[in-house]
Amino acid sequence: MIQLLFLVLFAEGVIAFLLMVKIGPLREMVMRSLDQLKTGKGPATVKTIAGTMSVILASSVTSILKIQNKGSKLGTVTPMDQVLWRTHLLEASLIGYSLFLGFVIDRLHHYLQKLNGLRTAVGASKQEVEKIRKEHQHLKEKEEKASKEIKLLQEEISNFSENVKKLKLECEEREKKVLSSEAQVTALRKQSEDLLLEYDRLLEDNQHLQNEVLGYRS
Repeated sequence: MIQLLFLVLFAEGVIAFLLMVKIGPLREMVMRSLDQLKTGKGPATVKTIAGTMSVILASSVTSILKIQNKGSKLGTVTPMDQVLWRTHLLEASLIGYSLFLGFVIDRLHHYLQKLNGLRTAVGASKQEVEKIRKEHQHLKEKEEKASKEIKLLQEEISNFSENVKKLKLECEEREKKVLSSEAQVTALRKQSEDLLLEYDRLLEDNQHLQNEVLGYRS
């Protein structure tokens, strides 16, 4: 029994050491083994073993207390009781250390799982941050491109506004010319009408003179 407990204690010490110190792929191998142990019927088996060892520990402690009480009553301890006392004390110590190391291993495995999860989350967060940074850079480039296009459009709008102003001025000048031409046409029309009236009057005078000339001849 004691040799088996020494073997268990040594194995637990090695496992705890490999969990605390990373040596190549050994930690990952131990983590995978513990993961498999905690799946299926593994937890129930471990609890059964721990319960059995706890019962043996309680029995050893009880035996130690009985031997001490017996020695106190008799005032001396027989060599056989001394051997039994030391044997039970060694068994209790080994079982206690084994249970304690088992608890330490369980906690180390639990926290290493959390640490791996946090590392994975941090890695994903870094990737997300890098993705966001690239998107920000892309948006910044788009913004710069849009800003350049806006400046070009503003320049085109400014040129278009200037052209519109020029065309407006030209239209106003043409309107003035058209109004001047219309005034000239109106004046020429009036002058033409006056000339026509004068021409009709001259025709009448000419006709009247011709009639007078013909009257004198006759």
